[in-house]
Amino acid sequence: MPESGMEKIKAVNPAILVGLDFGSVMHKDSLQELKQLAISAKLQVLTIVEGKRSHPDPTTYIGSGKVNEIAQLIAQNEASLVIFNHDLSPAQQRNLSLRLNCNVIDRTSLILDIFSQRAKSHEGKLQVELAQLEHLVTRLVRGWTHLERQKGGIGLRGPGETQLETDRRLIKKRVKLLKEKLSALQRQRNVQRRSRQRTDVLSVSIVGYTNAGKSTLFNKLTRAQSYAADQLFATLDTTTRKLFLAESGSAVISDTVGFIRELPHTLVAAFRATLEETAQADILLHVIDASNPNWNEQVEEVNKILKEIGADTIPQVLILNKIDLTDFAAGCKSCARDEYGRISRIRLSAKTGEGIEFVRSALTEALIENSKKMYEQSTGIKREIGGCATVQELF
Repeated sequence: MPESGMEKIKAVNPAILVGLDFGSVMHKDSLQELKQLAISAKLQVLTIVEGKRSHPDPTTYIGSGKVNEIAQLIAQNEASLVIFNHDLSPAQQRNLSLRLNCNVIDRTSLILDIFSQRAKSHEGKLQVELAQLEHLVTRLVRGWTHLERQKGGIGLRGPGETQLETDRRLIKKRVKLLKEKLSALQRQRNVQRRSRQRTDVLSVSIVGYTNAGKSTLFNKLTRAQSYAADQLFATLDTTTRKLFLAESGSAVISDTVGFIRELPHTLVAAFRATLEETAQADILLHVIDASNPNWNEQVEEVNKILKEIGADTIPQVLILNKIDLTDFAAGCKSCARDEYGRISRIRLSAKTGEGIEFVRSALTEALIENSKKMYEQSTGIKREIGGCATVQELF
């Protein structure tokens, strides 16, 4: 199988980042996110090359002037990797690699490599490999012209199949096998889910933007030892634990992979079996990094992906995490309720534990409501609002 621009890059140290501004208000934030991704991939970011265009150049995406500028930076800094904050076509990636004489990858390839580094479970590794191969097969269409020659020569004449066709056939065969293995694991998970549903156990999923503090909250609630770090995609493998709630019963809570802007569709598709755990949940704890000035945009990105996997109708509790890093007014309340009297927003520091009791209260209410749902629908009885603030008072 040919080498790709998505090959393991964790051994590569110096990298140059490239991002063009096409008029998006999120351009600066997206570039900063790319830098965090590169650092998470254990790369040394040398510099960031920026530029403005009305539309991408069809040949090199950035135009010949920027190509020459990057070539000079590569020569000066001995960089061996260039990362684009955009999705490159196979032809663009090939042309850039030839002109810059170094490895060129795009944002999708970088995210896939990080996932490859972080996946620990058997299912996680299968999902990442599937996503990588489905991304690679698109690179074989036009990016690998040197493989389009027919095999030939004495002793090498084959059945008329080009090397390119052979590679594509082998990849498709491996993709089919991976999908079969993931389907078997999905059936096993469905059996476990049905078992929980029969026992009326509340199913809770922690979702949110990457590096919002989901695993820290998960550990605080369950006293688990899941890996938590200040880096993007610290968690890839879904972890599930049982959580006991005083005087109301128990719940099953899952820590899931974080989302990000422009999350590759190949990853969403490959992780669909795992993400179905979210789609089948009774309630979502949507963790938000309140210290990020653009947390509203991050919430929108997460909701887009939730809609894509069919989880957009599941009740959410928005948890504004990392309040220890914010300058909220001293008079701000710790939680807010919606018009139905349910806790809908919580200010929290998962690191210090401040506000954790409101998360438990929200889950307790959800557990009680889940068990009395049919009764409340038939009688129209609603719980009284007590103790907590309105949304206006919270913010």
